Amino acid sequence: MAVKVRISRIGKKHAPVFRLVAVDSRSKRDGKSIEVLGTYDPLRHELVQFHAERIAYWVSQGAQLSDAAKRICKLAPKS
Repeated sequence: MAVKVRISRIGKKHAPVFRLVAVDSRSKRDGKSIEVLGTYDPLRHELVQFHAERIAYWVSQGAQLSDAAKRICKLAPKS
């Protein structure tokens, strides 16, 4: 099973919120996810929730980050 870290849309019409999720690469955009890794609000350009250690875990296991997920990860505060 090839795993990808990508975004999934949640929220209302005209008020999107995106989740960073680990999913099987063959699943739909808003399909079943393996794990929720964070939440991003594009209207305020901020991360609501972010689990850097879990993203690092999935990448170490061979998961690929999508382009959108890479951009969102760059917004995370460096600690």
